[in-house]
Amino acid sequence: MELIFLGTSSAVPSKYRNHSAIALKAFGEIILFDCGEGTQRQMVQLKLSPMKVNNIFITHLHGDHILGIPGIIQSMGFRGRKEKLNIYGPPGIAMVIDSIMNLGYFTLNFNIEVHEIDGGILIDEKEYAIECAKTEHSIPNFSYSIIEKKKPRFLRKKALELGIEPGPDFGKLHAGTSVEVNGKIIKPENVLGEPRKGIKIVYSGDTRPCDALIDLARDADILIHESTFQADSPDKAEETCHSTAQDAANVALQARAKKLILTHISTRYKKSKILEKSAKEIFKNSMVAEDLMVVKVK
Repeated sequence: MELIFLGTSSAVPSKYRNHSAIALKAFGEIILFDCGEGTQRQMVQLKLSPMKVNNIFITHLHGDHILGIPGIIQSMGFRGRKEKLNIYGPPGIAMVIDSIMNLGYFTLNFNIEVHEIDGGILIDEKEYAIECAKTEHSIPNFSYSIIEKKKPRFLRKKALELGIEPGPDFGKLHAGTSVEVNGKIIKPENVLGEPRKGIKIVYSGDTRPCDALIDLARDADILIHESTFQADSPDKAEETCHSTAQDAANVALQARAKKLILTHISTRYKKSKILEKSAKEIFKNSMVAEDLMVVKVK
């Protein structure tokens, strides 16, 4: 599982930071969170194929989080995509996508299904689930939680004692299907250990610190939190409905997250280490994201 930071700037891009976009490479696909201008070019640099993107999750409808969508959709069309593309976002995302479909001249041979969200579980697959919560910004913003579903450990020794031969039956039992051995039904619970906690990753989008985000990020392995401002600009952060590095650190601390990654950095900060230092004063395991940074999640 890899977290790939395609864009880490706030509002406008800079020489070193592109508009907001994060890719999660996991479960045999690429899941995209926000899609700022220039996202697909960042993907090209890291050899990430947009054809493997089946789901795009938009936090809110400010331009620095959505203006890459038209380009990535048209590139998918040029490459002959046939598979459906799902786009999730706050109310109004359907109108945005409808406008995109009437932008210029192009042909698509795949369907785009738009989902206007209002909180709760959005995807519940065999390997993972994605949940969202409405958080506090100047316009509707949704934060996202990605939770890996980890199978219980397969008790090989116990299976052998029950007369099960290594092979397909091992896989069936581990996948949750009962098997018959010498006329006896062996159930998965007979050969599986205790449930195991999967990885949990939370992305804030743009937000003020709030209880909804703390609840969503509870016990997260990684909390990706916007940090538009340094600690010396709390009034500016509150005025624009953003967060400081210290705000993000306090959210991580209250949520009992294991790691904090700061993103959405204002162009006023040429040296982002000052943000990291501020966060670490409150939450030690903090770091600042850089464009094209890849974090392997274990």
